[in-house]
Amino acid sequence: MEKILDILSQIRPEFDFNSSENFIEDGMLDSFDIISLVSDLDENFGISIDGLDILPENFKNLETIKNLIIKNGGSI
Repeated sequence: MEKILDILSQIRPEFDFNSSENFIEDGMLDSFDIISLVSDLDENFGISIDGLDILPENFKNLETIKNLIIKNGGSI
């Protein structure tokens, strides 16, 4: 999970992602941030996130992002 936190902090360093249960609703991530996040996750975890998986509910907190990585063949 540290790696995910590092990536999120690089994209939006002004936020503490540990303090939120829903990054989207709390305004911490927008659609442009999610595109950057998908690219960074693909590169860092050696995966290719399916376009059908790029939905807000898959990026709402650390747990959903972790599950998305695992679903697409990555290991945490």
